Amino acid sequence: MTAPFTSLAAFRQILSQMPAADAAARVGAEARNGQLTKPPGALGRLEEVAIWFAGWQGTDRPHLDRPQVIVFAGNHGVVAQGVSAFPAEVTVQMVANFRAGGAAINQLSRAFGASMSVHALDLDRPTADFTQGPAMTEAEVVAALATGWDAVDPAADALVVGEMGIGNTTPAAALACALFGGDAAEWVGRGTGVDDAGLARKAQVVAAGVALLASDDPLEVLRCLGGRELAAMAGAIARARMERIPVVLDGFICTASAAVLARAVPGALDHCLAGHVSAEAAHGRLLAALGKEPLLSLGLRLGEGSGAALALGVVKGALACHSGMATFGEAGVSAG
Repeated sequence: MTAPFTSLAAFRQILSQMPAADAAARVGAEARNGQLTKPPGALGRLEEVAIWFAGWQGTDRPHLDRPQVIVFAGNHGVVAQGVSAFPAEVTVQMVANFRAGGAAINQLSRAFGASMSVHALDLDRPTADFTQGPAMTEAEVVAALATGWDAVDPAADALVVGEMGIGNTTPAAALACALFGGDAAEWVGRGTGVDDAGLARKAQVVAAGVALLASDDPLEVLRCLGGRELAAMAGAIARARMERIPVVLDGFICTASAAVLARAVPGALDHCLAGHVSAEAAHGRLLAALGKEPLLSLGLRLGEGSGAALALGVVKGALACHSGMATFGEAGVSAG
């Protein structure tokens, strides 16, 4: 399916018309959960995950057989401001590593049975430095959104989107600051390992970019402060909603991209759950602002979709128990 939009206005219109979960399937899953051979609530959040998943899959016995992982890569002009501990050419090198199967996300995708693809977005043409003007033109941000949209397999039954882009915690922090307010210093973190001076520089850069904004429209904020891989993740998450595919969100950068959709259209992330809370300082704050409780907290800060891919294992376990366990009646066990 080719992306059905050619402007931000058209993309916003599509967001406003996205389908909801199947309420009858959710009710059926809740009823089944109440009859399984366990004390009520004994599986904790696994029960919530299974019932939520059922609503999006449209069945009271949901399954996870075809998860998809997509990694998007982009480069950022703002790296010239000294906001990263690594040079921009590492993005190209890591894309080659993904394609060769050597990165952490390759191993986790394989471990949990997910297909994986990598999409590099104009790595030889970084976005503009957002302290000097908008990071992208409307045509550029729409093209990135469309890349994400088109990358989603409509036959997938869960989606993880990840990213690679040296310096991209800075645009992510800028998005979060512009969308939710507060001081820039509250949203920046050490990313790949900047020192104290680098951290202060990131805060100054984020504040400078936010100060240049001429609009508080979330999609314009994405255009002016984001990056191609951030926009592509947003496009993929939106496409998943169109297809009623549940999404497991990754770390700070992925969540900042998703937050653009949530601020653009209330409820746009109802099909998303937070896979984990990362070690990046502001991720927990961003999840709280979105009302998302993470499944895992393991101190991860790699990106790539790695934390979300790991959380697929939790989702698989939740669905296996919900759909595979016997009810009291089936097992001949007294319900008390």
